[in-house]
Amino acid sequence: MSATRVIVVDDHTLVRAGIRELLSTTDDICVVGEATNGAEAMGLIRQQEADLLLLDLSMPGVAGVDLIRRLIAEFPRLPILMLSMHNDGAIVSRILKAGAKGYVTKDCEPETLLGAIRKVARGGRFIDPALVDDMVFEHGEPESPQRVLSDREFQILQKLSSGLTLAEIAAELCLSPKTVSTHKTRLMQKLRLKTSADIIRYALNHNLGASSPR
Repeated sequence: MSATRVIVVDDHTLVRAGIRELLSTTDDICVVGEATNGAEAMGLIRQQEADLLLLDLSMPGVAGVDLIRRLIAEFPRLPILMLSMHNDGAIVSRILKAGAKGYVTKDCEPETLLGAIRKVARGGRFIDPALVDDMVFEHGEPESPQRVLSDREFQILQKLSSGLTLAEIAAELCLSPKTVSTHKTRLMQKLRLKTSADIIRYALNHNLGASSPR
């Protein structure tokens, strides 16, 4: 039986190296490619056959839900296993609804990650056991941004909290500045924020920013 071919997508060199080292200890899983962002991943998948995409949730550029949807649209048969530092059940639900087949956290045990890869590559689904309670009982802040905002609003909140201007966000997401401004207005209304400074404070209080899901 041939080994499961995995493409690893993460913008941190040490994370990719650690995953590559872990997978090298197995006989049935191998890394056939690495990418640092969504654009690189799309290009690599077009050239390299793989059985599973191990995808970081939070990266520069297109990432998170948007990237998952683009990948599924072009590569519908390639299962996606998300790897993230975030352990919020609402985030996990959002990612799985977008089409990912599994979700594990970066602090999981090595055997958990290996088990997730094997199961998802075989066509199954996998959720990190540490997240199951949060998924089932919906723990967490009822008014958290992950629960209140739409996918696009949450994405724009994250980018605003990272210091990007409306024009920069519009260019990155291929939207008009007017559309981005409309989403900003809506998210501020939903979160009861009045100024751009309020967005920054809110982001800090909710652990958002450059490393948050997009």
